[in-house]
Amino acid sequence: MAYDCGLRDFGENYMQDWFSKKDDLPSDIRWHFIGHIQSNKAKKIAAAAHMLHSVDSLHLFEEINRRALEMSRIMPCLIEVNVGGEASKGGVEPEKLPELIESVSRMSNIDLRGLMSIPPFLDDAEEMRPFHATLRELRDKMERVADMKLPELSMGMSFDMEVAIEEGATIVRVGTDIFGRRT
Repeated sequence: MAYDCGLRDFGENYMQDWFSKKDDLPSDIRWHFIGHIQSNKAKKIAAAAHMLHSVDSLHLFEEINRRALEMSRIMPCLIEVNVGGEASKGGVEPEKLPELIESVSRMSNIDLRGLMSIPPFLDDAEEMRPFHATLRELRDKMERVADMKLPELSMGMSFDMEVAIEEGATIVRVGTDIFGRRT
């Protein structure tokens, strides 16, 4: 139904779920992979994704770059930043972001498009605003420091998308409001 309404960008958190459905759906869907990426699955993901949202280490970028080079492809990617400092979540620490961006900017088959975050889940969406603002401020600073454009900010989900948009989100992940909760 979402496709029939014109939606063409779809995201998936889990590779197994994505690959079990992608071949049964129209081929013009632009798949965004937003889940944790294991380096041993990088080739398969890089071959099928329109954009990778959750790349958070130099090692993973090197693997994706190598796989994209093998496929003669430029891979659009976002760096996941751990804006909440949560040990249970992925993402590069904000203070390590400049070094990672500098390294990634030299990779021939990576198109670094921006930043992504999954802030701590709080009971009030308004309490999540500082985390979204932090990601936007980091992006703005990195654009100046690295002298490059990072146009995409992937932040906000169904619960806090309005706040994320107010803070500059260009991509929001609204799966729960469209498809319902995962079982």
